[in-house]
Amino acid sequence: MQFEVWAPLSGRVALRLDDVTYDMARDPDRDGWWTAQAPAGDGSRYGFLLDEETSPRPDPRGRRLPDGPDGLSAVVDFDVLAPQPAPSPRVPLQDAVLYELHVGTFTPEGTFDAAAARLGHLVSLGITHVELMPVCSFAGRHGWGYDGVAPWAVHEPYGGPAGLARFTAAAHAAGLGVVLDVVHNHLGPSGNHLPAFGPYFTDTHHTPWGSAVNLDAPGSDEVRAYLLGSALAWLRDYGLDGLRLDAVHALADGRALTFLEELSAAVEGLAAESGRPLFLIAESDRCDPRTTTPRATGGLGLNAQWNDDFHHALHCALTGESQAYYADFAEAPLAALAKTLSRVFFHDGTWSSFRGRTHGRPVDHRRTPAHRFVGYSQTHDQIGNRALGDRLSASLSPGLLACAAAVALTGPFVPMLFMGEEWGARTPWQYFTDHPDPELAEAVRSGRRREFAAHGWKAEEIPDPQDPATRDRSCLDWSEPEQPLHARLLGWYRTLVALRRTHPDLRDPDLAAVRVAHDEERRWLTFRRGDVRVAVNLSAEPVTIALGRNGVRVLASWEPLEHPGPDGRIHLPGESAVVLGP
Repeated sequence: MQFEVWAPLSGRVALRLDDVTYDMARDPDRDGWWTAQAPAGDGSRYGFLLDEETSPRPDPRGRRLPDGPDGLSAVVDFDVLAPQPAPSPRVPLQDAVLYELHVGTFTPEGTFDAAAARLGHLVSLGITHVELMPVCSFAGRHGWGYDGVAPWAVHEPYGGPAGLARFTAAAHAAGLGVVLDVVHNHLGPSGNHLPAFGPYFTDTHHTPWGSAVNLDAPGSDEVRAYLLGSALAWLRDYGLDGLRLDAVHALADGRALTFLEELSAAVEGLAAESGRPLFLIAESDRCDPRTTTPRATGGLGLNAQWNDDFHHALHCALTGESQAYYADFAEAPLAALAKTLSRVFFHDGTWSSFRGRTHGRPVDHRRTPAHRFVGYSQTHDQIGNRALGDRLSASLSPGLLACAAAVALTGPFVPMLFMGEEWGARTPWQYFTDHPDPELAEAVRSGRRREFAAHGWKAEEIPDPQDPATRDRSCLDWSEPEQPLHARLLGWYRTLVALRRTHPDLRDPDLAAVRVAHDEERRWLTFRRGDVRVAVNLSAEPVTIALGRNGVRVLASWEPLEHPGPDGRIHLPGESAVVLGP
């Protein structure tokens, strides 16, 4: 078997394989690369010795770390990894309903196998794709996954590579696609061995997490190839259907051909080679439509991006909150929501009081398909980055939760749910870590408490990220969906997802065809998707809304409701929603 590693700064590199040391030779055709041949098979433990080091380091491209980020790598033979996988369901993004899932808290067991045992719930809900939060190896057992340090390896406590392969096979067999959240903008602070191997990071740029990943400084060709190879490996070797790219606005990249364009082209090539539809979904704070504009017309070529402006407007309309970035949406939240439903971004060159400057760029809503954007009322970020990790269900009535679901699931964007949202889960989803380094653990603990102290919270009120109970509180309670109030909301979600599947108007990508009306004072909003109309009343008082036409019937309603009268008016109870159609 051939072993190879990029270590351009080293004068000597050796392979330690199953307690035997082999000298490695420079590759004459690839600058900075070292190679060696040695007998090995699935599960063989190995690492690399750099210069005069006596303790081997794990392979930067290692596929398995059985003992965590500081242990040896293990060879993975993908031919014997898992049973023959089922074919991908091949559902296009335009028809998708995404479900964001954290493996470590979806079940108390926190493993791929335990999560796979719950896939039937997602099938009955009507989900098309599971979006896994990051599963790369990180220090400790429990964490969100955004501090991963080995972009090619799977977190061992979740089940390692074999566990991910089994999960993907089970999802595909159930008719579900699998999307993986990957992080390219930084690596975690604990267990990161990449700087010892080469210039993976640069001081040319700085990020909130320290030195930036080297995408444009000397040595960056190999660093970009490292990240591109990792992304393609997830899609190719595990049969995944797409990737969600974390915080692409934090990728410091000054090159003419950006890393994201390279990644888009590479994934497009793999899709053509494999005959499978593959897609990339970006998280971006820029409100820049060029993120999803095709490369041929000057964009980055990503297939879709999260639309936080839609979330913020909906959140403000539901809760009345106005702190931090919500301040930009709080003055007239229904007007902001109406704008995002038809024009995508609220900030499209407008003033942002939160940023103290203008922000964003308009979307050409007449040419840009709606499925370039993902819409949601809750995500891991918008829940977990709150002081107590409280969901909307902690403060809103069931009726308002039903309104949130109606807007997100019948709106123009690709809808996404956060696990447990569909039954109004009462469990919080809090920020938790398991850093083995005591100093790092204390820095994270005190830093989070300091952050929220600036907003009036007392230190003792903020959950300790390092306390195992914080993670345990964040696990879903699977007894809840059987309880009457939760079951009613779950039934509503199932109905809305089914309507989206059966009514083509609700999947129409034409943003220019979306028509929205609202009353800020009386707190109602309606929008039209072809022949389907959706109305939500966020007020506790009933309202009468003129639909503009008669002859429509109730397709679904949160509260019992009569069909509109001959005058085309509908009487909508307080805190309720209705979907009407021909």
